[in-house]
Amino acid sequence: MKFNAQQLLQNFTKQRDLLVILGVVGIVIVMVIPIPTFMMDLFLTLNLCVALIILLVSMYIKEALELSVFPSLLLTVTLFRLALNVATTRLILGQADAGRVIEVFGSFVTSGNMVVGVIIFLILMLIQFIVITKGAGRIAEVAARFTLDAMPGKQMAIDADLNAGLIDETQARERREKIQREANFYGAMDGASKFVRGDAIAGIIITVINVVGGFIIGIAMMGMDWNTALVTYTQLTIGDGLVSQIPALMISVGAGMVASRAASEGNLGTEIITQLFTRHKVLWITGGLMLFFALIPGFPKIPFIALASFCFTAAYFGMQGDKKAAVEKKAQEDEAAKQEAGAPGAPGAPKEERVEDFLHVDPMELEIGYGLIPIVDAKQGGDLLERITMIRKQLASELGVIIPPIRIRDNIQLTPNEYKIKIRTVVVGKGELMSGAYLAMDPGTATRQIRGVPTVEPAFNLPAIWITESQKSDAEVAGYTVVELPAVIATHLTETIKKHSHEILTRQSVKTLIDNVREQGGAVIEELTPGLMSMGDIHKVLQNLLRERVSIRDILLVLETLANVATRSKNSDVLTEYVRNALAPQICELYKNDDGVVPVITLDPNLEAKLEGSISESDGVFRFSLSPIDANRIIEAVGVQVEITKNAGEYPILICSPTVRPQLKRLTETNFSELVVLSYNEIVPGVEIRSMGMVTLDADAA
Repeated sequence: MKFNAQQLLQNFTKQRDLLVILGVVGIVIVMVIPIPTFMMDLFLTLNLCVALIILLVSMYIKEALELSVFPSLLLTVTLFRLALNVATTRLILGQADAGRVIEVFGSFVTSGNMVVGVIIFLILMLIQFIVITKGAGRIAEVAARFTLDAMPGKQMAIDADLNAGLIDETQARERREKIQREANFYGAMDGASKFVRGDAIAGIIITVINVVGGFIIGIAMMGMDWNTALVTYTQLTIGDGLVSQIPALMISVGAGMVASRAASEGNLGTEIITQLFTRHKVLWITGGLMLFFALIPGFPKIPFIALASFCFTAAYFGMQGDKKAAVEKKAQEDEAAKQEAGAPGAPGAPKEERVEDFLHVDPMELEIGYGLIPIVDAKQGGDLLERITMIRKQLASELGVIIPPIRIRDNIQLTPNEYKIKIRTVVVGKGELMSGAYLAMDPGTATRQIRGVPTVEPAFNLPAIWITESQKSDAEVAGYTVVELPAVIATHLTETIKKHSHEILTRQSVKTLIDNVREQGGAVIEELTPGLMSMGDIHKVLQNLLRERVSIRDILLVLETLANVATRSKNSDVLTEYVRNALAPQICELYKNDDGVVPVITLDPNLEAKLEGSISESDGVFRFSLSPIDANRIIEAVGVQVEITKNAGEYPILICSPTVRPQLKRLTETNFSELVVLSYNEIVPGVEIRSMGMVTLDADAA
């Protein structure tokens, strides 16, 4: 049979887990079974090679988790080194010969002077024990402590990003897992560093045993004179200690590097060169100081002049490199500007774009005139972007909807201080500001009038005036509410999103919301979808709720309610009413006034009965079958009561039976979009209601 070395190697490398197991078992065997000197040379060389690999890997990794196996690896190599110490001690004390590697290391350090060799060896041991091992252990301990302390803050940051829509559930899960892995890693590193410290102590004890025990055995059992015994066993002990402690030193340094990679962004060599030798002023000053030292009488000139030349050369070439990089960056910026202006290759050439780019529609846009750019640009002190981020977080908390990112772009077709709010390219709000001015509104408590330019507040269409900065303090003292320009846009944007949140909510958004609570409500989600309701059916119900500004933040309660009632009806309006009933405590809390009372407009019983009798269904939608005259009379009667309620300083809320509630809302929302229509089922026990008037028709009243 032909021998296939490549196939054998492939089969061998596939069993990597078996290789590790055999290696650990082999370490235990080395402690027990005597090892010949040629095998000892191989194992000692392997120990040195593994330590060098660990040191180099620790320098090239970018973050600690790239070497997450390091704590277990540290334990394994420490055990291997201790096993070699046991085996070499057996050879040194048993036959005064531990192989060529130990002999060469011992001869190299002593160099014919045993006292100097012992002193150098002791210094290396002290460096290993006091400096390297202790320092690496302390780094691991502090890193573990700070990592555990920082976990709650990192978790809250992830939850905030998730709620704001900056990341999805998958990304959030990955970040949480990474944080948990970091905590586990640094905790394991803290424990593993104790093995390194124990290994250093064991090395010192083994060294003393080898010297004292070897001296006694050499004289008593091998017939050596005391000088020969002392020289032989001391040299072997030093060689054994160096062969063990040099790899231990490299591994300890590697452990310290791995534990301290928290703030790193690249490998160690790149970061050191980048952060130390790219500051030209520092290199020029350092070179000048080195040259100054070289001129002092008595100082060696060649080393200082050589280092000064190095610093000057590094500073010069670094400056040239920065100039070249600046030129390239300027060229790239010019090229980007040309492409944006429509000239990618030659002057006047049209910008090449993919046809697919024109198919993309932004969910939300804010277009501004060039005069409003300073309130958006952070470099000019504008904070509108920060306000929009806060708006998205606020609305996620209030409505339970993840608002998509809002694209802001300047539009030269607008007047300088004009802005427009768009949802899927459709303008849903607009306004015009006055540069450098403040918007002042009288909340009804102003003690005197302030001169200014009359205008209308864009979000609520309230009368207001533009005032200058010098009038701001005076207006506030007079009782006016004074608002700066970014706040005007932010408020308008907030109210627009609330009004059109049902249009912003997509089926993909619904899926994201459901996936976000799948861990807490997996059972109800599996029961509801896809067997009872499709994603589209759930989407319609959630849109109905948001259309009337009912928060869907408690999405689990919404899904549980739908799971309970989906077998009774498939009509989205009916399902919406069931969900509203389940959310009744939340709805009542939303419309209580300062006295804890819900002020309402009631519906005349005769009119309510007439409306119930006129309900008909068409294409799955329930509507009133009313003549235009009756519909107009009802709308006029509602308008009278809405005006009375507003004049009384209360929010207009109409209450009626659940049978006619959705149809009555649909009938009145065109004329009175601010009117809230509640059903009696949505008033929970314990909540006091107060009648502000009754909607009635003269004929019915008669």
